[in-house]
Amino acid sequence: MEYRKMGRTGLQLSALSFGSWVTFHKQINDGIADELMGIAYDNGINFFDNAEAYALGESEKMMGRVLKSKGWDRTSYVLSSKAFFGWRGKNNKPNQTGLSRKHLTEACHEALHRLQTDYLDLYFCHRPDKSTPIEEVVLTMNTLINQGKILYWGTSEWSGVEIMEAHRIARDYRIIGPSVEQPQYNLFERTKLENEYLEIFKNVGMGTTIWSPLASGLLTGKYNNGIPEDSRLSIEGFEWLKDRILVSEKIEKAKQLTALAQSLGVSVAALSIAWVLKNPNVTTAILGATKTQQLNDNLKALEVLPMLNQEMMDKIEAIVNNKPHLADF
Repeated sequence: MEYRKMGRTGLQLSALSFGSWVTFHKQINDGIADELMGIAYDNGINFFDNAEAYALGESEKMMGRVLKSKGWDRTSYVLSSKAFFGWRGKNNKPNQTGLSRKHLTEACHEALHRLQTDYLDLYFCHRPDKSTPIEEVVLTMNTLINQGKILYWGTSEWSGVEIMEAHRIARDYRIIGPSVEQPQYNLFERTKLENEYLEIFKNVGMGTTIWSPLASGLLTGKYNNGIPEDSRLSIEGFEWLKDRILVSEKIEKAKQLTALAQSLGVSVAALSIAWVLKNPNVTTAILGATKTQQLNDNLKALEVLPMLNQEMMDKIEAIVNNKPHLADF
C-alpha cells in the first residue's frame, strides 16, 4: 500500500480507502461488511469513510459493529463522518440538518455513538450551508477539535471561494481551518480538482478524499450493456443517479476505456482508479464494494499506476476528451 500525507498535515492516509455509501445496510449485511473491511485492512487500507446520512444512520451503526468485533488498534486506522443532511430523511425537523453549531455538535455526538468510538479522525461538512455563516461553522469545528471529539475537519463539495473564506476566518481567529476536501473526481467529473481547486492546493495545501472514482460504477463496465439487477442503479431511491450517469456518450466512452484496459491486461475499474491516483493532488480514492472479487480487483489499481506513462495518459485523454480548460489571464 502507498501512503500519502493529507495536504499539509502530518496525517498519512492510504492511497486507497474504503467507504460505505450505498453499500452498507442497503446492499450488504454485517457479515459481508466484516469480510470486506478485513480485506481492506489486511491490504494496508487505513481510512474508513462514513456519514450520518448513509442509510439514515444504519451505515455508521454497521461499521461500528464491525470495528468493535475486529478489535483493531484504534490508532492504526482513520475514521470519518460527515454532517449536513441529517439522518432522519423526510422526518428531519429544523436544526436536524445543515451546519449550525447545534446540528454539527449533536451530529458529531450521534456519529460517535453509532460508530462506537471516542473520537473521529476526520469530520466533514458534507455540503456548504448557505443559511449558516461560515464563521459559525469554522468556530464550531475548532471547538470540537479542542474538545478532543475530532482531530481534523474538512469540507465536501464546497466551492473554492467557500473553502478560502473558511481559511480566511480561521487565520483571523488564529484557529484551525479545514485541512481536507472530499470532492467527486473521476474520468467524467474533473472540473473541481483540475481547475477550481488549483489555487487552493497551491496556497493552503488541502488534502483530498475522493468519492466516486468509478463514477458510481459506470467505469467498471457493468453498465455497458444495461443495468444489472444487483447494481446500485437498480435500488429504489437512486433514480436520480441513474439519470445522471447513464448517458449514451459516457457509456460509449466507458466501452472504449474497457477496450484500452483489456489491451493492458487489467480491468477498466483498476485503470480508472489508477488514473485518479495519478493526480498529485489526490490523497486517497474511496472504494465501495459489495463483493470480495470486486474489492480485490479495485486494489490492483496500485499495480496499474506505474503503467500510466505519458503515452497511456494521452490515450485515455483522447477517449474522454474532457480536460477542463484553464482560463488565460
